[in-house]
Parts: sequence; structure tokens; C-alpha cells
Amino acid sequence: MDFNVIIMFCIVLLSWFSLSLTEDVEVVIEGATSIAKTDDNFVCVTLDLWPPEKCDYGQCPWGKAGIFHLDLKNKILEKAIKAFNPLRIRVGGSLQDQLVYNVRNNVKKCHHFKKKDKGFLFGFSIGCLDMKRWDELNEFFNRTGASVTFSLNALIGRKESKTEKGLWIGDWFSKNARDLMKYTISKGYKIDSYELGNELCGSGVSARIEAVQYGKDVIVLKNLVKELYPDPTTQPKVLGPGGFYDEKWFNTFLQVTGPDVLDGVTHHIYNLGSGDSPDLIKNVQDPFYLSQIAQTFKDVSNAVDKFAPWSGAWVGESGGAYNSGGKDVSRTFADGFWYLDQMGMTSTYNHKVYCRQALIGGNYALLNTTTFIPNPDYYGGLLWNQLMGSRVLSATHNGSPYLRVYSHCAKKKPGISLILINLSSNISFEVKLSNDENLHVTPHFKFEGAQKREEYHLTPKDGNIQSDVVLLNGTPLKLSDSLDIPQLNPKLVDAATPIVVAPLSIVYATIRDFNAPACA
Repeated sequence: MDFNVIIMFCIVLLSWFSLSLTEDVEVVIEGATSIAKTDDNFVCVTLDLWPPEKCDYGQCPWGKAGIFHLDLKNKILEKAIKAFNPLRIRVGGSLQDQLVYNVRNNVKKCHHFKKKDKGFLFGFSIGCLDMKRWDELNEFFNRTGASVTFSLNALIGRKESKTEKGLWIGDWFSKNARDLMKYTISKGYKIDSYELGNELCGSGVSARIEAVQYGKDVIVLKNLVKELYPDPTTQPKVLGPGGFYDEKWFNTFLQVTGPDVLDGVTHHIYNLGSGDSPDLIKNVQDPFYLSQIAQTFKDVSNAVDKFAPWSGAWVGESGGAYNSGGKDVSRTFADGFWYLDQMGMTSTYNHKVYCRQALIGGNYALLNTTTFIPNPDYYGGLLWNQLMGSRVLSATHNGSPYLRVYSHCAKKKPGISLILINLSSNISFEVKLSNDENLHVTPHFKFEGAQKREEYHLTPKDGNIQSDVVLLNGTPLKLSDSLDIPQLNPKLVDAATPIVVAPLSIVYATIRDFNAPACA
């Protein structure tokens, strides 16, 4: 045989092996006890206030997605929310601390936010919410069954310090919030929770408030809620501070607020960097990069346990990449590597709720900003909501770090559900499960189920992870002719076979006969 032919044969053979590597992995599920617990409505999304003029990096990706311009009669939008039954929605964002509520019609020119070059935060004017739009929003929330968090203006009544730039001083002026709450109650609108302020803690983003002052203001909000909603069974929760974690600031804030004031401790996460970062696509596939944020989740959880154990940690806003997200990554299949991994990670650190920025608007939206057609992360989040219960189980393995695994009790009993995320571009993982149901008594035993396993394999169209089309078990997910959200049905697999996680894919699996006492 010609030497050159032999060389070519070897190259082809090596290429074939590199494209078809498989790795056997044993995942150990500790079914005896749970390690954390989420809220039943863990999956949450945001609706923001940005006007069409919000632009970043030479593009303006918000269109008419802000709450003042959003088409509340759009059928896709309505059905996308209803599919979660219910979906938790946080209404708020950067501009909320410049928003007044025109309850008494004493603002003669009640305008939306307008672009301003100087003298205002984020380059926009003070905005005004009239009650006609508030009525429309609440009718929409009632129609879709949404569970609503409304984030209040925390800067109203304050002024910027003359000696410290960015520091706002003075007490929170609660009268405008009181008027809005009284109007909301009079109309019978249901609010799940009120949050005070957006990204004003620590060093702040465009403004900041000292921790002691903020703590006193949240107490005022709590007393206001208790006064206006005297029935504890229907009383909205109080959340805060809604910003980036700073250990000293958070600890002081939590100590000042004191017992039974906060129901949720909210913090924000944008750990992928700026929306124009050339490293975005690399970072969402890098397990070591994705894990760097774990310490923040642990620290927040520890702070809540120590200073506010009556409450719970919430991710109140997380969009991956800040400044509206990355146009070539955040709306694509690849973003699911970050999004679903981060939901798994936060749940293991006892976070109760995870709010994705945004349901619609910007490049990181779950729905296309102009067509409202769901992006891949919408379906990833919907599957989480349908399959992953509130009790979190320990799931560990000694295989490649490019395989990420999280396990919960199944949303619908019996059994457990898992999500397996393969960040590798060339390794397929064949996963077998072991059940450590005897509290670390070794050896744990390999699980061999008798019932068919329910599997949901998510892959990108044409193998392109930057596609905005996702396939479920090989079939593209798309709206029906009547614009209905498609049914997310599993394929049934012989329980004796391993769970095969193809390169650059995401797999949900539910196992009905897995014996996990924690899920009984």
C-alpha cells in the first residue's frame, strides 16, 4: 500500500474517533434527603420599562417590548405565559426608580420615558404611569394567570448628595406607593409581592443608597403593606434590595431590616459580561467559567441563613450579558448552556426563585421582540417548570466537568427528574445512575429501573448552537397554525439503557420508579 494512502487512512481514522468519542459516567443521586428547596414557582421572568430608544453597541433591540408599548393583546404572548400555569413575572428594571404613578391625576403631562442626554439616570427622563395603562396591565396579568412582583421607585423623595457623587440621601417618600396600592386594592388586582428599588445597593449602578437607610425604608414598606393588606393570607410579600451582592452592604441591610420584614432577599446576576463581548459564545460553553459565580450564590444563601432565616434568597434579575444581552448568543440555543445551568446551580444553593431578564425585549428575551415567537430558552425554561419539582437532590459524578447534572424530585409524583447539559463539542456521555439512598453508606447500588424512562433531548437546528430554532427529540419546536405553544412530549426509553447525552445538547429525564425517600 502506498505510504501516502496509509497516512490519509490514519488521518481519517483519527478524525472519526475524535468525532465519536463516548464517555461512560456514573451519576450518584442521593435520594434519602433533599439538599435545598425552591419555591413551587421557581421559574420567573421580567417585564422591563425600556422605551424603543434604549440602544447599546449601535443597536436598539427593545422595540415595543417595554411595559408602556407592549401589545398586551398579542395571542402568542398570552399563550406563552399561560403555558407555565402560572408564570411568575417581575415588573421593573433600571428605569423604575424614575417612575411616578399618576393615581390622583395630579401629573398634568403624564409622559412615558424620553431620551435625555444630561441630568437624568440612564439617559432618560422621569416617566409617568397612568392608571389606564395600570388597568390594562393588571387585566392582562389576570387573564394570563401571572403571579406578579411589582418593583417600586425607591429614589422618590430623595436627592443626590452634594459631597458624594451617586449617593442618594433622605427617607423614601412612600405616599406615591401608598396611592398605587390603595388603587390596586380598590380594583381587586392581585399582587404577589412588592420590591423596593433596582440596583441601588453596594456601589450601585447609576445611583446608590446606604444600607442602613435602605433597611429603614424597607421596614416602612413592610408596615405599609401590613396596613393596607391586613389579611395575612392575601398579604403581598416584601422583597429587596434587588441589586448586586456586596457582603458588607447586604449583611448590614439584613440586620437593620430585622425579623419578619423581608420575605425574599433579591439579588441580580450578569456574570457573562457585556453584550458586545467577543467571549460570550466561548464562556457559555466553559464549565470553569460558569462555575465562578457559584460562590456568590453560596454567599447570599449563607447571609440569608444567618441574618434573615425567615426569608429566602431570590435571583431577582439575571440576563447573562448586561446591556440587553448579546445579539448572536443570548437569543440562541447556546444561551441555554448558561441559563439552565445557572437555574440548576442556584437551586442547589437554596434559592427560591430565579427571574430571567426578560420575557420579551432586548437580545436576551425568551420571546422574539418583534414576532413574539419563542426562542430556545423559552422551551428550556418551560420544561424546567413542568418537570423539576421544588425539592433539590444531590447529583454528583467523577466524569468530565463538561457534563453538568442537576436533580430534583419530579414536579408530578412519583420519581425524580434530572437535567444533563453537555458542554463538550466532541464527547457523547452515556450516563448510568446510582442511588445513594442510605445516607452515604457505601457501596451505593446501581439503579436499574423497570418503568420506561421519559427523556427530552434538546438540540439546535442543523447542529448550529447559534441557531434560534431548537429541536425536541429531533423535531423542531414551533407554534401550531393556531399559534399554540407545542406540547413538550418525551420519548420513552428502556430504563436498562444509559441516558445518552450527545455533544452540545441538553437532556431532561424523568424516572418514575427511582426510590428517593426525600420525594415521598
